[in-house]
Amino acid sequence: QVRVAESGGGSVQTGGSLKLSCAASGSTFTVYAMAWFRKAPPKEREFVAAIPWSGTDTYYQNSVEGRFTISRDGAKRVSLQMDSLEPEDTAVYYCAVDPYNRGSNYFHADRYRYWGQGTQVTVSS
Repeated sequence: QVRVAESGGGSVQTGGSLKLSCAASGSTFTVYAMAWFRKAPPKEREFVAAIPWSGTDTYYQNSVEGRFTISRDGAKRVSLQMDSLEPEDTAVYYCAVDPYNRGSNYFHADRYRYWGQGTQVTVSS
């Protein structure tokens, strides 16, 4: 059984920073990519950032490019540094794991098999 656990959410004011962390553990599996998604009602879940487990590429949603940084933090761990936060960033943030290497599109939620429970990020104006 695979467990995905996020941490680091909280409340900040506009312009502030937060760092989210995610760790995957459990049954033997290979990580090919990890990603962050977010959901703020009534919006649909949306892609935030992704990082393949080899190479130097990273992928970001346009609205967070230049403000958020995704990084690998060791075996099956990823973080998301969020700077210059805006009220529009308020959402529950979910960590996702791809154990199958399903092609080159990192933006679709269907690529990811394992998901965390989410951590709340609230940005006040």
